[in-house]
Amino acid sequence: MATLIHTAPEVITRPGLQAQEWVRRDKASLSPSLTRGYPFVMARGRGSEVWDVDGNRYLDMNATIAVTATGHSHPAVVEAIQRQAEQFIQYAMTDFYTPQTIRLAEKLSSLRPMREETQVFFTNSGTETVEAAIKLARYHTGRPNFIGFLGGFHGRSMGALAFTASKHTQRKGFAPTMPGVTHVPYCYPYRPILAQRDGEDYGDTIVDYIENVVFRHLMAPAEVAAILLEPIQGEGGYVVPTPRFLPRLRELCDRYGILLIADEVQSGMGRTGKWWAIEHWGVEPDILLSAKGIASGMPLGAMIARKSVMTWRPGSHGNTFGGNPVSCAAALATIDVIEREGLLQHAAETGEYILDALAEIQMRHPTIGEVRGKGLMIGVEFVLDKTTKAQAHDLSEDIALRAFHKGLLLLPCGVSTIRLSPALNIPRPLVDEALAIFEEAIAEAEAAL
Repeated sequence: MATLIHTAPEVITRPGLQAQEWVRRDKASLSPSLTRGYPFVMARGRGSEVWDVDGNRYLDMNATIAVTATGHSHPAVVEAIQRQAEQFIQYAMTDFYTPQTIRLAEKLSSLRPMREETQVFFTNSGTETVEAAIKLARYHTGRPNFIGFLGGFHGRSMGALAFTASKHTQRKGFAPTMPGVTHVPYCYPYRPILAQRDGEDYGDTIVDYIENVVFRHLMAPAEVAAILLEPIQGEGGYVVPTPRFLPRLRELCDRYGILLIADEVQSGMGRTGKWWAIEHWGVEPDILLSAKGIASGMPLGAMIARKSVMTWRPGSHGNTFGGNPVSCAAALATIDVIEREGLLQHAAETGEYILDALAEIQMRHPTIGEVRGKGLMIGVEFVLDKTTKAQAHDLSEDIALRAFHKGLLLLPCGVSTIRLSPALNIPRPLVDEALAIFEEAIAEAEAAL
């Protein structure tokens, strides 16, 4: 790939006066718990381009945290939302029946990565989906305990928060969370915590630690209901595990009758070039969780579980707005667009293109420690020194801010990683433009450092 050069046509003030006023009003009226990396105030969007309230154009390389899978306001999704809203907006699925919800459950089951038939429970978000899975796992197995992973992010309600371990600020001040969760290191080969034997796959190291340390000293495997993990960690740094990690976890779960729950809230719905990231390792979960990109921006979550696991009785769990007909219509349209426009293949091919381009950029910049990812779930980890791998948190934050001022929207994750998670249908010219701006921001931040 040739060196990319981005030339700004004019000096643009970001944020503009209108954006500054909206930010002022936001601070006065909304919860201070919200985190904002830079003052982008959205007015409208189409595909992978967005405009702020002052009319400034930006390239969106985060798709509002991997949510707008088909891009902003895809015409087919908008039309489906409008058509359903004209018919009726809501009728509680907990007590009644809606065809839209049933159709989506059937469609999701047809996309399942399990051979066994599945059933679906709908929620409004990823966090609620995790909560449903926790409850189902305890109900089905009769066991109290769970295993989660350091670096994992599963939500912020008290049950989901018990598993979340990506940043201490997400847990600080809320103890005690739900009891029964033990965390172990995730399979993060660039930053291994546990000592490996020579030539050993780090995934084997992690699973051996669970079996030989955790199960011997902390909890009996017969008391573990489930292991919950992201097949590719999201908020923890877009971390891709080694080849043996997930297959070994599946073997461990089978050996002790433990459920394997795959949190695909961020990695699913085609994000990695397959419907579900776990498919890259040929592993079948017992419960699969989806949200974010499932409805291209409408609030919706889905817990997809093997039928033999979905054993709870009527009244055991419910949700007023889960499976909202408008959200389900948007989800059905989203799936149709992904299938009809060949977006799984596009995500896979575009992801390879971006990874190749980033490999070239990495050679020109000493602060890029590792480039990793699958499909359009790509992480670029920044370091102060490639030998020591000292994390460069402030640098990565500075790069994201500089990119914003140049018209590129990026989001950091982990300690010092920037994620690239654009819409699945992002066109190649916009990819090239975004990569050029990204490298400019890297170069300027390195010079300032």
